[in-house]
Amino acid sequence: MINRQTYPDHVVEHVCGLLRNGQLQPGDKVRESHLAADLGVSRAPVREAVRHLVGEGLLDYRPQIGSIVAKLSPQQIIDSYVARGLLEGFAIADSGHEFSATAKQELRQLCELMEVSAADGDDEALIDAGARFHRQLYGRTENQQLLGNIERLSNKLHLLFYRHWANFYSPDQIRDRHQQLLKLVFEGEGWAVEQGFRQHYIETGHKVAALYTT
Repeated sequence: MINRQTYPDHVVEHVCGLLRNGQLQPGDKVRESHLAADLGVSRAPVREAVRHLVGEGLLDYRPQIGSIVAKLSPQQIIDSYVARGLLEGFAIADSGHEFSATAKQELRQLCELMEVSAADGDDEALIDAGARFHRQLYGRTENQQLLGNIERLSNKLHLLFYRHWANFYSPDQIRDRHQQLLKLVFEGEGWAVEQGFRQHYIETGHKVAALYTT
């Protein structure tokens, strides 16, 4: 039984699953009545969930039409990745570089888990490990505005990465790229951390955007 207070979250999770597995494609209309019937909930939590997804940029609202799956242009994809790199890099650099031995070990283990999950073709586990890795780094900031904007971009970019990572990265490359980020965080100056995270996201952003140019 789903707790009523979590109905909107459940709807969001369900829609994100439909987006990940391709049942909902860019430009498709999201019918609130169908979602409510499929999940056995009223229209109210569905409307709340849809508003949330519109706010995160996963859906677009069109007057007289309703909500549709957002169709991002190559430039919008690049812009989203650039913004994520700028915000995350600043958040991490601004919060300092002091990590306990336990925290460092957990982050290194997440790098290994990303590699294993990618090699196993477990996209869900890969995205989850990646999200935990980055959140443990940027989540140290006390700037709530930064956190909110990073999280909104994160949800959008996780969906793109879920769909396309295998087109341009091998499992060991995923591990190595995140280990390089850790080296910067543990050893680098603030400017180097910001630059490293910015480049990390820009590189992927251009790779993903190239798939949307046809």
